[in-house]
Amino acid sequence: MIEPWIHQGCLGERIGAWYAHHPFASGTRPASGEEKPESLDTARRGKSEPAPGPEPDRSWETNGGEPEVSVAGRVVITRMIPEPGPSLVASVADPLDYHHKDEGLTPEALRARVAGAAAVLCLLTDAIDEAVLESARGCRVFANMAVGYNNIDVAAATRRGILVTNTPGVLTVATADLTWTLILGVARRAAEGDRVMRAGQFAGWGPMYMLGGEVTGRVLGLIGPGRIATAVARRAAGFEMTILYSGRHASPEIDALGGTWTPLERLLSESDFVSLHVPLTDQTRHLIDRAALARMKPTAYLINTARGPVVDEHALVEALRSGVIAGAGLDVYEEEPRMA
Repeated sequence: MIEPWIHQGCLGERIGAWYAHHPFASGTRPASGEEKPESLDTARRGKSEPAPGPEPDRSWETNGGEPEVSVAGRVVITRMIPEPGPSLVASVADPLDYHHKDEGLTPEALRARVAGAAAVLCLLTDAIDEAVLESARGCRVFANMAVGYNNIDVAAATRRGILVTNTPGVLTVATADLTWTLILGVARRAAEGDRVMRAGQFAGWGPMYMLGGEVTGRVLGLIGPGRIATAVARRAAGFEMTILYSGRHASPEIDALGGTWTPLERLLSESDFVSLHVPLTDQTRHLIDRAALARMKPTAYLINTARGPVVDEHALVEALRSGVIAGAGLDVYEEEPRMA
């Protein structure tokens, strides 16, 4: 049985170190039966086990010393990414096939581009499904430039012996900052006020004009107590907020910040801000549905910087129109780029 697994690489601030040690680098294949390095985490796809297939190519792993940084074959980057990423890949690729545009490839173009590639650096906007992986037979790795990897059929990649990597940790600070941008923006109606000013509709100050919601001293509910939720909780200290969180396991890090684990139903009913930080899985799809929204306070706000389909967007639109909740700050949408 081949167990689907994800190597957690790095990109961004540590991109140089990541490219020096990620699956594009060649090295020595571990002996048969050798345990996977502790830095590798396994990820099952649902409860079903994949059909037997070839062992993933782990020739990039080493048991000491620095690996040779080289790739015997073409490396594809599917979309324009910031420097120094392209230059670092170019320095080890033989050759680099770079889609140097800020628009993603169509499914047909993506299948054609990955055919015969030794490695692919893809983004969360690329649907790496059975058809794409079939076109990429012989490829050693799909390196996903994202924390999540719900855009990749991991089980199908495993059956073909293709390694899948992601980049957890590198967007923690940025996403936590963005979460707070949305919290303050929606509560204080910042974007709404900006639109009024630009349209020349400001008629002067009044005590009830553009009245927003309080943030300081309120209750922040975090769903999915991982790295990003912890960073969001750390920033909440400056606003003297009570922190509740819900997830499968307790978080010592959030506990140390004064947070309290609580069942999801209680979190929804007691929080003034409900912030989502879960991966997209079968279990979290439409986690926030009509019933969940109905549990929230009519003065509460929903914040989503996780994945769009975690929220039933049509139910959210209904809740906003009918005043079930006060507002929502969204960084992601269910069917991007289309909004409900």
